Amino acid sequence: MLERQRGRGPTCLPFANSGQGAMAAVLGSLFLLLACANVAQAQSYPVRPVKVIVAYPPGTSGDFATRVYTPKLSEVFGQSFVVDNRVGAGGIVGAEAAARSAPDGYTLMTNTVSFAIQQSLSKDLSFDIVKDFDHISIFASTPYVIAVHPSVPAKNIKELIAYAKANPGQLTYGSGGNGSGIHLATELLKLQANIDMLHVPYKGSSQATTDLLAGRISLLFASQLLGQVRAGKVRGLAVTSLYRSELAPELPTVAESGVPGFEAGSWSGLSAPKGVPKDIIVRLNAEVTKISNTPETHKQLSSQSAAEPRPGTADEASAYVANEVAKWRKVIITAKIQPE
Repeated sequence: MLERQRGRGPTCLPFANSGQGAMAAVLGSLFLLLACANVAQAQSYPVRPVKVIVAYPPGTSGDFATRVYTPKLSEVFGQSFVVDNRVGAGGIVGAEAAARSAPDGYTLMTNTVSFAIQQSLSKDLSFDIVKDFDHISIFASTPYVIAVHPSVPAKNIKELIAYAKANPGQLTYGSGGNGSGIHLATELLKLQANIDMLHVPYKGSSQATTDLLAGRISLLFASQLLGQVRAGKVRGLAVTSLYRSELAPELPTVAESGVPGFEAGSWSGLSAPKGVPKDIIVRLNAEVTKISNTPETHKQLSSQSAAEPRPGTADEASAYVANEVAKWRKVIITAKIQPE
């Protein structure tokens, strides 16, 4: 049988033959061996380097967040956590490789909001980001800043909504492309506030920022706009996180500005192929949480990618990913968004 002793974790004890026959004894012994093997694996993990698949190129936000954590995980566990940039098909190549990997804790993956969106936007995915992965933790979360050109007569979200309702279809908003996170975040605001605005897709958010500064579009959701807001080039209305951002505490959230429950933004986290022993998931989550709570990690994430750590339990990470998939599925269906 498997017995848990106070302060010592699981302990394997000899199987006692109940006298109900040799078959029962054999089955019981096999169960004991498997249970003890799983316990031993979790307690000794890791005994070799751990690969962390990042499905996007070096320098992207998810890649950067991963490289903040992996050196610290290597130091804590005494084994290398190696970043493997497996790029292709908008992240699908890397995610497929991770989903097919053995669930032993030696192949992990950086999960991002893009996968939550792709789950409904892409028609031929060979993996399900909820069903085929165990989610360990959310590394970092980056809210968008909602900014308008000074010509727009709105100083806050309530005034923006009122203006949009009085002038349906007159406000234009930019995005980094059809189906991008910025596109869906703005469509979420349209849906929850019941307003109509015209989408202007660009090949990247930097081009959309240029046109916002020039007044060619009315507003933009983007994480990189805080500098322009503070310089007075555009007017910041709110941030899209559920709670006020550490990086822009002067800006209210959309949720507190008249759209209760509104939350959007980019995020990245650590996931593993489904079936990794629970003890390994718990150990990884505990160490990621400790790293997230250090001032050094806060400084690294904020200075390079305007991100904030989002520590929590593995169950909370799983619930968050599932909620993100459901939220963006509703937006995609309601707005009739099709992949490019």
